[in-house]
Amino acid sequence: MVSADLTLVLPEILLAIYAMGMLLVAVYTTKDGLASTLVWMTAAVMAALGVWIATTGEGTTTAFNGMLVLDGFARFAKVTILLSAAAVLIMSEAYMKSRDLLRFEYPLLVALSAVGMMVMVSAGDLMALYMGLELQSLALYVVASLRRDSVKSTEAGLKYFVLGALSSGLLLYGASLVYGYAGTTLFSGIIETAQHGDVSLGLLFGLVFLISGMAFKVSAVPFHMWTPDVYEGSPTPVTAFFATAPKVAAMGLFARVLHDAFGNAVSDWSQIVALLSVLSMFLGAVAAIGQSNIKRLMAFSSIAHMGYALMGLAAGTVLGVQAMLIYMAIYVTMNVGTFAFILMMEKDGQPVTDIAALNMYSKREPGKALAMLVLLFSLAGVPPMLGFFGKFYVLRAAYEAGLAWLAVAGVIASVIGAYYYLRIVFYMYFGDESQEGLDGGGSNTVLWGFLMASAAVMVLGIANMFGVESAAAAAAATLVN
Repeated sequence: MVSADLTLVLPEILLAIYAMGMLLVAVYTTKDGLASTLVWMTAAVMAALGVWIATTGEGTTTAFNGMLVLDGFARFAKVTILLSAAAVLIMSEAYMKSRDLLRFEYPLLVALSAVGMMVMVSAGDLMALYMGLELQSLALYVVASLRRDSVKSTEAGLKYFVLGALSSGLLLYGASLVYGYAGTTLFSGIIETAQHGDVSLGLLFGLVFLISGMAFKVSAVPFHMWTPDVYEGSPTPVTAFFATAPKVAAMGLFARVLHDAFGNAVSDWSQIVALLSVLSMFLGAVAAIGQSNIKRLMAFSSIAHMGYALMGLAAGTVLGVQAMLIYMAIYVTMNVGTFAFILMMEKDGQPVTDIAALNMYSKREPGKALAMLVLLFSLAGVPPMLGFFGKFYVLRAAYEAGLAWLAVAGVIASVIGAYYYLRIVFYMYFGDESQEGLDGGGSNTVLWGFLMASAAVMVLGIANMFGVESAAAAAAATLVN
């Protein structure tokens, strides 16, 4: 039985052993001299594990008496997490090295946080949930403050840590309440206690605290306050990481808890998630309008996008989970390309985050400006870009679940949000030529490749979404009975 359990979590074990082994190697050798090599090695290991998970195994199996679950849903989320983390690591190597930020700890902390994320999406027990969540969070607190000589970076790490500790407390208190009223920490036992929608008041309070803790991790309103400062203060590659893999893991955990543990009480939690969704969509859309720093703008953009993903989850149906998974896969792809562009924003060799610096960028770099235009249109949900279909899926799921008001609110918020994306397009194509803009030419080949590939996916993916749609449908079917 133990060998079968270990086989099920073999990818997590291998990634953890790799990270700890390389940590020992780096400490006893040249330390930061190995950093660039470690970045590429870690990315290769994570990409290989992602391909392995995607091409092996089927059905639903459990390990350690149900504490961990491996099903189609977990596989889909793990593959997305690993591939996006690998992409961000590759993108970050040149940027971090040129600014003397590349430490050997960086790729290893990313790898350890990925282990935590993989545990999160496979959690079948409240203790496994908390273990995965904290392993992810502790690594992220450190990488947020990686730029030790920067006050903003230190502030970002401290704010993330303090507010993260508060959210962990809320989640842990909710878990203790659920355990007290259900008599078990296993999701399979909790769902039996909540049969036929008969949820006691104490269990419902526990659920609310659990949702509050998880809402912090996806930066949903009103638990979003850390996001703009952490996005702005962290090194840009770290911000790119925050905007991709951890969001997928948190949304995966959200869906896992609601459906595996409280799947018989959809009517009780659907209203709460719908409220989080509509608040996130509108605050993200409105607050981003006044931002001049592109990293802060992307922070509010992420809040709004998590609102759309939560709309699919609020539906409480197989279609809703499928829509959420498709949305997250598209969202991660868009963010990889967008942050590749942000990493290339330089003036006299120094990073620039002011949107106004993009004045008439299309004249100096027409190819990159066009790719960014495609990504911005996709983020705004403008048809026929792939981002439009992501929003269409979640809107349809909400409408078919009887949440027409939420779908209408989503459309209105999307229209408002289009303004700040189009403002960047305006600067790039119709800005003031008299003002000095960004440097042209000499771009990093890796970043250019990710930017162009991401933009191409937004256009070419319209045909069949590269199989993501069918994979998300199969994944959702294994989660929602």
